[in-house]
Amino acid sequence: MIAAALVVLLVAALLLAVLPSRFAGRSAAVVGAAASLAAFVLLALVPRDGPDDTWGEMNHAWIEPLGARLHLGMDGVSLPLALLTAFLTMLCCLWLLKPDTSPRLVALLLVVAAASIGVFVSLDLLLFFVFFELALIPMWFVIARWGAGGVDARRAATRFLLFTVTGSALLLVGIVVIGLKAGTLQIDEIRGTESLLAASLIALGLAVKVPLVPLHTWLPDAHGRAPTVGSVLLAGVFLKLGTYGLLRLDVQMLPESTARIAPYIGAVAVVGIVWAGLACLVQDDLKRLVAYSSIGHMGFVVLGLSTLSQTGIAAAVFGSVAHGLITGLLFFLAGSLKEQYGTASLRELGRGLYERTPWRAVAMLIGGLATMGLPGFAGLWGEFLTLRAVFEPNLGLEDRAVAWTLLAVATAGIALATAYVARFARLLLQGEPTPHEGDTDLTRRQVVVVMALVLPIVFLGLVPTVITDLLGAGVMAR
Repeated sequence: MIAAALVVLLVAALLLAVLPSRFAGRSAAVVGAAASLAAFVLLALVPRDGPDDTWGEMNHAWIEPLGARLHLGMDGVSLPLALLTAFLTMLCCLWLLKPDTSPRLVALLLVVAAASIGVFVSLDLLLFFVFFELALIPMWFVIARWGAGGVDARRAATRFLLFTVTGSALLLVGIVVIGLKAGTLQIDEIRGTESLLAASLIALGLAVKVPLVPLHTWLPDAHGRAPTVGSVLLAGVFLKLGTYGLLRLDVQMLPESTARIAPYIGAVAVVGIVWAGLACLVQDDLKRLVAYSSIGHMGFVVLGLSTLSQTGIAAAVFGSVAHGLITGLLFFLAGSLKEQYGTASLRELGRGLYERTPWRAVAMLIGGLATMGLPGFAGLWGEFLTLRAVFEPNLGLEDRAVAWTLLAVATAGIALATAYVARFARLLLQGEPTPHEGDTDLTRRQVVVVMALVLPIVFLGLVPTVITDLLGAGVMAR
């Protein structure tokens, strides 16, 4: 079923790319949404034998001289992220249910989704890297061809590509080192290998994709220029490739070596949390504000991973899923504003959105409250579990003085999130309305997409065990 999900997405993308005239406008979006829904259902129906097993495993010969295999499978770590990818892709296609939608744009989104799911289900290092790289070029075209600003969009897309390709080069060297040392490329056979060089190269290479400060500078420009659906997949899915890689390749495969660099990883993560919060406090562009907030949320995910503990992994997985839903919601709403008014500037959009477009305003408030980790929303549990993981004795942050320092700084980051959400609400949602010509609320299509995100954000906030129960006690051993 896992392979079938990938094939469905890739075949649909091929049809849209080869026969664009047959699937113009809304037809392309319908095909993309149907393919994404089919992939979601296929992944959800993969038989699960138990929380500590590999589900839906497929293992066939591929490149025998290298020992590479077509080895796919899922567990409690990869399943939520794969489902999140298919879900967000389906919503992106529904968002594009418009007469002027390009079939090639939808095709590129499906390739990005297939490649991302491929990363989450790969159990062979070479296959992991192939899927990892496959997502880069389509995303470049999404930003450069359909982004705002013409030359500026291409410049932002090229910067994104150069940063991520450089990170990928370091990742590849780390994979080669692991393969030579372990004598295999199969992830389940490598676990427990020790190589400080490989762990460091992988961590540095994936830090670009997460992204961690100071390797984050490509992200705000990419989001600022990307189309709405590009921003949703870039934040909701693309950043997860970096954190998932850290979890799977460093934390689970090379735990002893990763423990030696974990305090440095944790320190960089909390710097990013605080720096992103401060940056959000001075942003005027709404899309850039959400982009910077992503850096802070990914900092919490990486801080959880730096503990190398069961709780830390649960925090990382839950935080990744929650971030994908919350940031997806905020980027859809910011995109609706930019499409309607031609700008995402808080100053130019004016105040009083509660009165001008009440449905959009309430949805934005829900996204903001979830971003700051208010109880009752999904954003709470990733941050709470991360702080608990740092507080508890753990393998990665054994020095209690270091752990307590990181805990204090991360807590300050939560306070900053509260401050920038309050600022955004005051400047855009509240106050005396600033009338704009053509003030209209969300369309029915947009309401469907927004509600499809609001409901799981609330549901996961109230029932977090839906995700945490997938993570069996053997997650570290895996």
